[in-house]
Amino acid sequence: MDCLALERFRWETSRVRSLQKLRTLRDQVNEEFGRRLLFAEVLEWNREVNEYHDALIRRVIALAEEQLKEERGEAAPLPYAFLLFGSGGRREQTLWSDQDNGLIYADPSSADERIRADRYFAELAARITEGLETIGYPPCHGRVICTNVQWRKPLQDYCRMVNEWMREPDWEHVRYLLITADVRAVYGDESLGRALVEEIYRYTADRPAMLEHMLRNTLHHKVSIGVFGQLIKERYGEDAGGVDVKYGAYIPIVNGIRLLAVEAGIRHSSTEERITALIAGGHVSEEIGHDWLEALTLALKLRSMAPYQIEEGRYVTRGKLTADQLTKERVTELKQCLRIGTDLQKYVKKSIQKEINKG
Repeated sequence: MDCLALERFRWETSRVRSLQKLRTLRDQVNEEFGRRLLFAEVLEWNREVNEYHDALIRRVIALAEEQLKEERGEAAPLPYAFLLFGSGGRREQTLWSDQDNGLIYADPSSADERIRADRYFAELAARITEGLETIGYPPCHGRVICTNVQWRKPLQDYCRMVNEWMREPDWEHVRYLLITADVRAVYGDESLGRALVEEIYRYTADRPAMLEHMLRNTLHHKVSIGVFGQLIKERYGEDAGGVDVKYGAYIPIVNGIRLLAVEAGIRHSSTEERITALIAGGHVSEEIGHDWLEALTLALKLRSMAPYQIEEGRYVTRGKLTADQLTKERVTELKQCLRIGTDLQKYVKKSIQKEINKG
């Protein structure tokens, strides 16, 4: 999409007064981005897609705030931030990503203020979630969502939860920890989100053994390529003959880069920025880093080509390329992505084990 068209859509989005009109805008922009994918520079296309997601989410939040103000005369009793996790936190949402979010607010100074804040932000979260569903974002299947009280609380409670995960690093706790490492504040007081991330980096810097627990989770999803360089395809069901691009290519790459960023103390949340910072900081050679950028570019492109549908008004996908989509060109791109992904996972394992042994 050219800069003028994107700017016009952003301008219209910031002034829309109803969720129905916002949904119409989103559908129009999705169609335009979808047409552009095959001819665009992928990383730039991805940045523009995520800038527009941010604009949509911010507008839904602003409308929810305005509704509460008009209906109840209530404004936020404390500074707060709306948080994105997952691909939203990494600025890597597809055109059909779901809701992975949370809400964090400043620590109340009294019990009465805590009660008021809990009540207000519970109602705000419900309206935001409903608004996001209306414009096509399905809720997170894993319940990482602001209507879940686990992901809606004051900063002190968030920090306490994160530290409990790190002191008891079982599989589930580390999974949540790594989800939180990708967090980004898309609306409100960004310092609250930064303070939460700092808890993870501080703890890990003091206790490098924490990286070993993170490594096990990071390497859980294997790259979908066999020992002889063949694609590992879906064997059964309606996806038979296709390839799971999300969990077989994209997730192994972003997970590996995230752990290297945590090890190096790099605070960026996007995978592209993390790789660039790893190169700039001398943590990895330019040649290897550029290979990782190539793999990320291919993974983002192929993941965005996966078919999607609209179910109950929401954009959904299974994140898999179909057998018909596996043309010679696509297979070549996919194998290149997967080969680099396999080397990346080996690099991550070696690097983290070296750091643990040093510690």
